[in-house]
Amino acid sequence: MKKIYFLLLVALIAVLFVLNLLLGTVHIPMSEVLSILLAPPSLTGGGEASIASNIIWNSRVPQALTALMAGAGLAVSGLQMQTVFRNPLAGPSVLGISNGASLGVALVVLMSGSLGGVALSRLGYLGDVAMSVAAILGALAVMGFIMWVAQRVESGVTLLIIGVMIGYLANAIIGVLKFFSNEEDIKAYVVWGLGSFARVSGDQMVLFVTLMVILLPLSMLLVKTMNLLLLGDAYARNLGLNIRRARTLVILSSGVLVAIVTAYCGPIMFIGLAVPHLARALFRSSDHRILMPATLLFGGALALLCNLIARMPGFEGALPVNSVTALVGAPVIAAVLFRRKE
Repeated sequence: MKKIYFLLLVALIAVLFVLNLLLGTVHIPMSEVLSILLAPPSLTGGGEASIASNIIWNSRVPQALTALMAGAGLAVSGLQMQTVFRNPLAGPSVLGISNGASLGVALVVLMSGSLGGVALSRLGYLGDVAMSVAAILGALAVMGFIMWVAQRVESGVTLLIIGVMIGYLANAIIGVLKFFSNEEDIKAYVVWGLGSFARVSGDQMVLFVTLMVILLPLSMLLVKTMNLLLLGDAYARNLGLNIRRARTLVILSSGVLVAIVTAYCGPIMFIGLAVPHLARALFRSSDHRILMPATLLFGGALALLCNLIARMPGFEGALPVNSVTALVGAPVIAAVLFRRKE
């Protein structure tokens, strides 16, 4: 039965990926989409054909690939966090890593107009690269501190509380920066914070997909470690597992995934929190040999669905991804709370 579920998830991803190429503000027939995909962009003709080719190759394909990889990364990261802390409400942002990325972007965006005299949002591609670099540096700085603390703290609860406090501290600093920034910089930061799969294109998209293709299989190597962590510290230690080292490796894997996704797509909420519960509900298993690939596929499918809803025909532009993910994720979290209460 589980093999059938996996096949259905793969088929669902394929269908949603195709729908992401077909649907949008500009209608492109299925036959034309297929001809564009089968022919290199340089071989397409001029006029309407070149416009459609440009939309497919420079907008819809990068968005679909970015959504697929980002959703898979966030979902796997959420499963890792919930396993390490044995908390169903733990998510990728629980240790403040995404808040660190947000702080890095805030420092660059909100201070560029005040100190440099030029708003970063006016610099186009250079501004996007600067925000991505700032997000990665901010996330890695917080992750480095978390790694240092994880080596010195026995209790996972203590580490969790420290992560939450880091998040509050980062938000407080961001609030102060907003107070002293001009409206244009604040708007640019708020737009980044809404999350989007559309800002990754060209060489950035290739690099992002390459990083995720490398990191996601590496995270699968921790399946056995995560299964042992589920047994509790005492049992895992008796089976020869080094708890601190195992916890550090899982947190490092989760943190790197969150840092990369946040840097390129902004802080995407709810996917990492909700998808592991969907995978557990469908497969009815706590074995990470099943849950890890199931969560990865579920995350990619859900992100593609959210991207599709955000770009539904009839909308001018695109809805914020975080608004769509919240509509999907919030009912799942509520269901988990009610189930635990029962």
